[in-house]
Amino acid sequence: MSFTLEHRIQAFATLGNLLDNIPSEELDSLFSQVTGNNPWFTPHQTKLALNGIRLFLHSEKLTEWAATYPIMLPKHPKSIGLVMAGNIPGVGFHDLLCVLVSGHVAHIKCSSTDSVLIPWLIAKLLTVEPRFSNQIQWAERLKGMDAYIATGSNNSARYFQYYFGQYPHIIRKNRSSVAVLNGKESAEDFKKLTNDVLQYFGLGCRNVSKIFVRDYQQVLDFLNASESMKQVMDHHKYANNYDYNKSIYLVNKEPHLDNGVLLMRESDDWVSPISVVNYSYYDDLVSLKQVLKSAADRIQCVVSKNGWLQGSVDFGMAQCPGLSDYADNVDTLKFLLSLN
Repeated sequence: MSFTLEHRIQAFATLGNLLDNIPSEELDSLFSQVTGNNPWFTPHQTKLALNGIRLFLHSEKLTEWAATYPIMLPKHPKSIGLVMAGNIPGVGFHDLLCVLVSGHVAHIKCSSTDSVLIPWLIAKLLTVEPRFSNQIQWAERLKGMDAYIATGSNNSARYFQYYFGQYPHIIRKNRSSVAVLNGKESAEDFKKLTNDVLQYFGLGCRNVSKIFVRDYQQVLDFLNASESMKQVMDHHKYANNYDYNKSIYLVNKEPHLDNGVLLMRESDDWVSPISVVNYSYYDDLVSLKQVLKSAADRIQCVVSKNGWLQGSVDFGMAQCPGLSDYADNVDTLKFLLSLN
């Protein structure tokens, strides 16, 4: 029996249902292993990541997503080298989904910082649909692939470009996300925005690291609301980063704000260290949109209250990407289909 697109979509939908019914004992064991491999990936953060993956593993969503592409499964599948990121749990899963739906073969190099959850997810997928085993290979070295999808830092991107640049590729660099305030935000909105900043301790490219404000009071209101997330200080790695950055600002006499959870500084920088949020003022939407447009290659996501700013998402939704919310705004599935 042929392995059709419909079979593949159903397999991922079934995986989603399976994730809803994992025994608590197995989840506790998984979370412990994940944290043991990477202390940043606490049980709470790993659970959030699994819930995020579960959001798009629905038959209707998968079918609707796939229907927007002219998917013809290839007679001669290509070998796709996947260099997965490891900044948040399971972050490389969407790339794997795209490769398997397109009918190609994924040669996976896991990040050492996310070497537990991805194999666990793949093992679950193979119990649902063993035929995917022909499309999944583990690789330490990715030589001789037909195409590459590699995610990393700006430094690693130069390395990827050197080795993979002669082949069809998607090479992703550092990105960060921003928020835009208009003065109509409530305390509850600011709490949601705090989540966009601090979920995964700010390690993801969809975490907000910069906020555009109209006036200083908005900065204070956000700081007041973000005190509700003080539990992040219980994590020793986050607390160490907070203490380090605070000491640097104090020694250098750099102006900043501090609420015991987050540090804020006025800065034109798009990227901020862990525990720090940059802010800048804007005068009008025309000039702001121009600023955002000029930095489009650095921005992953923009958030605003109820998504009032065109192209943005609502507060609290930064870490809830849909199937079509591709990293670096490069359509991964379209790229893979172009290889046929």
